[in-house]
Amino acid sequence: MEMKKIAVLGSTGSIGTQTLQIAREQTERLQVFALAAGKNVEKMEGQIREFSPAYAVMWTEEASKDLAVRVKDLPVKILTGMEGLLQIVTLPEVDTVVTAMVGMIGIRPTIAAMEAGKTIALANKETLVTAGHLIMPLSEKLHVPILPVDSEHSAIFQSLNGEPKEKVANILLTASGGPFRGKKKEELLDIQVEDALKHPNWTMGKKITIDSATMVNKGLEVMEAGWLFGVTAEQIKVVVHPQSVIHSMVEYVDGAVMAQLGIPDMKLPIQYALFYPDRLFRKEETLDFYKLKELTFEEPDLDTFTGLKLAYEAFRVGGSMPTVYNAANEKAVSLFLNRKIKFLEISEIIGEAMGRHKKIENPSLEEILATETECYEFIESRW
Repeated sequence: MEMKKIAVLGSTGSIGTQTLQIAREQTERLQVFALAAGKNVEKMEGQIREFSPAYAVMWTEEASKDLAVRVKDLPVKILTGMEGLLQIVTLPEVDTVVTAMVGMIGIRPTIAAMEAGKTIALANKETLVTAGHLIMPLSEKLHVPILPVDSEHSAIFQSLNGEPKEKVANILLTASGGPFRGKKKEELLDIQVEDALKHPNWTMGKKITIDSATMVNKGLEVMEAGWLFGVTAEQIKVVVHPQSVIHSMVEYVDGAVMAQLGIPDMKLPIQYALFYPDRLFRKEETLDFYKLKELTFEEPDLDTFTGLKLAYEAFRVGGSMPTVYNAANEKAVSLFLNRKIKFLEISEIIGEAMGRHKKIENPSLEEILATETECYEFIESRW
């Protein structure tokens, strides 16, 4: 039984902690070699004491120093910032890098890991949304697999298994509809932060929960799916499926539809990405078809959830426009969580930022990051 060594970027977040839960269950197959997090020193200390990684990275100098003092009794090497991330993803011992941090901070470490020949278990949306045109050709050139961790993309990946790409007609990307499914714009005028953070099916971090409520998350997934599976915006159809049992589907040219079903549990796609092509036994509850009363489907309401409509537009325009969509959303969600703007203003800010942007056709990594900064500055100057 081969032991796989992993580096987990974003280990204290939702995907990171669930990845470590799998490492806890699969001690004979998985070794946590390196961990990286933002500023949560306390949580990181607990993870280091449990998993004994050789390396740990904190994003800020202050957090690194604090952590170093706390774990001085242990043989772990503490690193800092982007330099630290780039170091751990290229360690010769590491086989797979789980990219679970939030934000465009994920792009450079992903590229560095690919260049070092590592398998990528991709859970960082921004990497493909903003830099898909750089990442996918690199994956092909270096023969480095990118295995999706997102439940929808994992479902598509599984439904494509063994089928030729040119036989795909459409990708049917399922969406729960979030907490405001079925509501009209006028009903969302006075939505509070607390209302938007109540997701009906999934337990996630704050930003992604708000993105689910605005359906921007689904918009980001549309763009990711386009890059991952080489399809156009027209071939990706969002299907609202409130039960979150079908995680996504692939429709083939002959009309056959393949779907992947399961209970809403992120550990399933994470484990699949970590051990692909193997499937390991899990003790968790499984789907009980005798209790499953119905599966329902609806068309998304693009008039109410304009964030999804804008995502299709950004993806069609291409170039640097998806970066603007992503950056404007990041800033707007932060403003909403800090109670500076109303819920519906999130999509309005995205639309305004996209409207004023002059597209760069094939942006380099530097141009992508500069576009993000420019977008942030525009929003900060206005709100």
